[in-house]
Amino acid sequence: MLDFILNGVFWVLALYGLFEIIKNILYIFTYTKFKSDGIYVIVAAKNQENTIEGFLRTFLFRLMYGKEEEIKDIIVVDLDSSDETMKILSKLSKDYESIKFINWKDCKEVIDSIKESN
Repeated sequence: MLDFILNGVFWVLALYGLFEIIKNILYIFTYTKFKSDGIYVIVAAKNQENTIEGFLRTFLFRLMYGKEEEIKDIIVVDLDSSDETMKILSKLSKDYESIKFINWKDCKEVIDSIKESN
């Protein structure tokens, strides 16, 4: 019975998180001056200090040597990580100008700055 309750709580929280991500993306497209002349990849991460650097470096390698020239920037959104994820993202954003990192509250400002830089 306890396992059933814990599974139920887990799925409710997972669906709530998914709903929040979708809601924020819809907000960005509805209330910002987003230009559609390229592709912007948004990655949401929380407590991913062991995997975020490898993931982003692999993605950047594909951008540099692959056929994804239409991708403008990678925006990594931190969901209040309690580990070293933000420190790693700060280092990567200094090394690569195509990586930007923010929290969900500042996501609108970054999208607006992308519009202004084009």
